[in-house]
Amino acid sequence: MKLDRAKVHEIIFEADTRQGKLFDIFLMIAILISVVVVLLDSVEYYRKNFHSFFLGIEYFFTALFTIEYALRIYAIKKPRKYIFSFFGIIDLLSVVPTYLAALIPGAQSLLVIRIFRLLRVFRVLKLTRYHHASYYLIRSLQVSRHKIFVFLATVFTIVVIMGALLHLIEGSESGFKSIPISIYWAIVTMTTVGYGDIVPVTALGQLLASILMIMGYAIIAVPTGIITVGMAKEQRSNFDNTICCPNCAREGHEERAHYCKFCGHHL
Repeated sequence: MKLDRAKVHEIIFEADTRQGKLFDIFLMIAILISVVVVLLDSVEYYRKNFHSFFLGIEYFFTALFTIEYALRIYAIKKPRKYIFSFFGIIDLLSVVPTYLAALIPGAQSLLVIRIFRLLRVFRVLKLTRYHHASYYLIRSLQVSRHKIFVFLATVFTIVVIMGALLHLIEGSESGFKSIPISIYWAIVTMTTVGYGDIVPVTALGQLLASILMIMGYAIIAVPTGIITVGMAKEQRSNFDNTICCPNCAREGHEERAHYCKFCGHHL
């Protein structure tokens, strides 16, 4: 019996229909239970007394999520679009640890990554206001990625230079045993964390540390401004995030759109 690809897509990827909503709610419950099992199995008392029981439940959910992952790939006409998407990677990582555990002891602890799959709750519960807000944030980060890259490159250059200078000025006697350790100190200082495990003792070193602290306060505001501008631009657009393309599984289309803006497929 051949599965209807369109029907499978409607149930798995869309939450507007009754079947789609029931499927997503069942999926959320299954994810929550599987995550709770992983958490309980990490507690020594429960692991000693219920490990075999937890293992059986884990095998069941892994089989269930593996089938679901395969159906998601089947439902999309261009599977690669889904496989390499954010949710596609998360869905794959949610089942891989159980198989890895057969080769690498302790790999099952990575199953807590399934908690990321709960991000689908935005679509299930129709929290469109929060869904749109999360979409605007992601889009603003994408639009501002070049500026953010330049900003991070500048910060990296500053901490490397300051770390090298403090290594030369302070030396091993003050704890600045190498340039990497000095760079670690510069990062901690610039971010105003200030662990205090390494501190400059010379006057020149303290002067440079003071300059770096002041720069840290100024630099913290830069990415906030970049992302805010990006969000302001994105909010001028009007998107409907509940529409999922049956061809490439991408969301974020304009309202009343008839064709996918990513692949051109009819919605």
